[in-house]
Amino acid sequence: MHKAKATCEAGDRAMSPLLCKRIEIQGLVQGVGFRPFVFNLARELTLMGFVENSSRGVSIEVEGAAPAVARFIVRLREEHPPLSRIDHCGISEFPSAHYPAFTIRESDRTGAMQSLVLPDIATCPACLDEINDPTNRRYRYPFTNCTHCGPRYSIIEGMPYDRAWTTMAKFTMCTECRREYENPMDRRFHAQPVACPDCGPHLALWSTAGQVLAQRESALVEAVEALEAGHILALKGLGGFQLLVDARNDKAVLTLRKRKGRKDKPFALMYPDLESIRTSCILSKARVELLQSSQSPILLLEATAALTDISPSVALGAPRLGIMLPYTPLHHLLLSAFARPLVVTSGNLGDEPICIDEKEALGRLAGIADLFLVHDRPIARQVDDSIVAVVDDEAMVLRRARGYAPLPLSASTVSEDVLAVGGHLKNSVAFSKGGTIFPSQHIGNLDNVPAMEAFQKTIESMKGLLEITPKRVIHDLHPDYASTRFALKQGLPTVAVQHHFAHVLSCMAEHNLEGPVLGISWDGTGYGPDGTIWGGEFLRCTRGDFARVARLRPFRLPGGDAAVREPWRSALSLLYEAWEGPIELLDGLPTLAAVSRRERDTITTMLTKGINAPSTSSMGRLFDGVASLCGCCQRSTFEGQAAMTLERAALRYRPDGFPLTLDVDGHDDLLSLNWERMIVRVVEAVLDGIPTGAIAKGFHAALVAAIVQVAEAACLDDIVLTGGCFQNQLLLEESLAALKKSGFRVYRHHVIPPNDGGIAVGQAWFKTGENCHE
Repeated sequence: MHKAKATCEAGDRAMSPLLCKRIEIQGLVQGVGFRPFVFNLARELTLMGFVENSSRGVSIEVEGAAPAVARFIVRLREEHPPLSRIDHCGISEFPSAHYPAFTIRESDRTGAMQSLVLPDIATCPACLDEINDPTNRRYRYPFTNCTHCGPRYSIIEGMPYDRAWTTMAKFTMCTECRREYENPMDRRFHAQPVACPDCGPHLALWSTAGQVLAQRESALVEAVEALEAGHILALKGLGGFQLLVDARNDKAVLTLRKRKGRKDKPFALMYPDLESIRTSCILSKARVELLQSSQSPILLLEATAALTDISPSVALGAPRLGIMLPYTPLHHLLLSAFARPLVVTSGNLGDEPICIDEKEALGRLAGIADLFLVHDRPIARQVDDSIVAVVDDEAMVLRRARGYAPLPLSASTVSEDVLAVGGHLKNSVAFSKGGTIFPSQHIGNLDNVPAMEAFQKTIESMKGLLEITPKRVIHDLHPDYASTRFALKQGLPTVAVQHHFAHVLSCMAEHNLEGPVLGISWDGTGYGPDGTIWGGEFLRCTRGDFARVARLRPFRLPGGDAAVREPWRSALSLLYEAWEGPIELLDGLPTLAAVSRRERDTITTMLTKGINAPSTSSMGRLFDGVASLCGCCQRSTFEGQAAMTLERAALRYRPDGFPLTLDVDGHDDLLSLNWERMIVRVVEAVLDGIPTGAIAKGFHAALVAAIVQVAEAACLDDIVLTGGCFQNQLLLEESLAALKKSGFRVYRHHVIPPNDGGIAVGQAWFKTGENCHE
């Protein structure tokens, strides 16, 4: 502080009447250096009093000269730490307590819990400098952190956020760490995970049998050597285990695919630094900011023309690469030593949740990993890497986990305490409490016992952290979802919210919309109130009700769920209804070439007699059918694969697309997107040798034109784009542009996923008491 300024502040105190203010702050104010900021600000302004963490957030009592107190309040709001967020600031007066100094008090755990839990935060530049500085006592220490970075949500076991309520409680601080922790001028002042090589967690390299092969620095060195030799490394990271392999080594990548049972789904990549990413991907200012942000997500990026530094088996057929930068000191040290990209994928098998315990990992990852790089800091809950796309230079979260969860949404008009259990795929849950919606981290598909255990553990963990007792449980309309069955067993009032309505509601919640809006909700599968499979929906929505305005013309799915894995089934169904001549005469059509005559006959029988061929209006299955007809994909090994290959073909084709039209017909009560003429045109174009990219591009354009046509007929100004199909960036960007050009206000997802990962938030935003399906 400048001497003149200090003299001025002291003068204020001497000449002005004493002013005493009690300030209650709610928001993201624990674990971000907020108390040290308040402490130093108060001392600078020569104010007395205290600051403490509380169950509500942060409580402050401050007294001093009136001008200084006024300046304190202004600067509190304007200069608070960059990672913090003030949602509410309540100010009242109190009688002078004649405090002798300004202090930081021990946390107050009394009262109802209202403080917010912070996500895990990527390594800050100051900590990165320390681990690279040979003269620093934390040189090459993999668990370096401070108030500006490090673990938060993945280590918290209770609130307020104090070390005793984290998984760091078992590590007793050494004298030097304690000195930093208690020094208000140090950036580790009250940094709860603070540690160093003398007192904190340490690495160990294990064999597949759990034998300790190396420890500390030697473990890191030998792990890098194993990666260089083409081995698969299981790494205990921030929120769970990851599987690492040399991204340039095609044999190693293919081995990982085989062992993990991941035939085609793209792998994410971690690059050592930003400059190495520039050699492989197209970057922009917005993309660079996201890569280097405190969230540090996996970012979907377009590859440059020449990809010479990674195996072709990393991202088979994907339109974009999933790229991230190191976000913990451990990752930084590994990538710095390895000096080239690594495949970094979830430490699990199939759709199971990621492992978080090293003993558990030895069993669940047996047969996949060759070595295990572990540490002794416990992980409180699984937290996957988040996945983000950039649309019109703004983020769109596709998987909400590390860096984002459990940050809440403000929902002042939501008054009831509820639990929303989400859907079945890409599951997450959400709680509403006190005008706020708290979405969980990504949990995954609820298809197995470990996933259901993680689902239930997440619910119980959040109930404890938030100190919430739900009065109602909201679930999907589908009676066979595991989440629905769970909801119905809780002994609480339940509400069923239709799947595509919940998609629209999730985007409405993000933008605080009450409606009415026209929700365009496109995905692969959702149970409709009429008992059929929905998925290509135009819904007029308010928070409490919806009406179907338009839909994709239904067609049958021969084999039911089998059609999801085999797009050729959807293609044959579309051909059966659209093509007037004998299908057998369509020589050269990729769909027919991919299946036997016997399979075709079986499908024809199923369609003719309506045997195991449910009706659907699914836009996802229309994408599948067109992808099959064009020869892009006949069999899928992961969700959305066929649509992804179709988008990739469209993006790679630079000229104008082949002209296609999706007719909009029907009547005023329910319009229909009639695909019949379009399918015929697609078949003719394929047989005429029109490039696949031209057809794919024309298909996307036809969808966009139909969206605008229905929007104009619906006579609603506000349009919401949601559902898994709008993860397709080409479809989303073209739809946004066309709707805005036509004068509509268009809303899309930013921080809540458009896929089923956002369903729980939509359920929580639902206004009970109207169309509840109780």
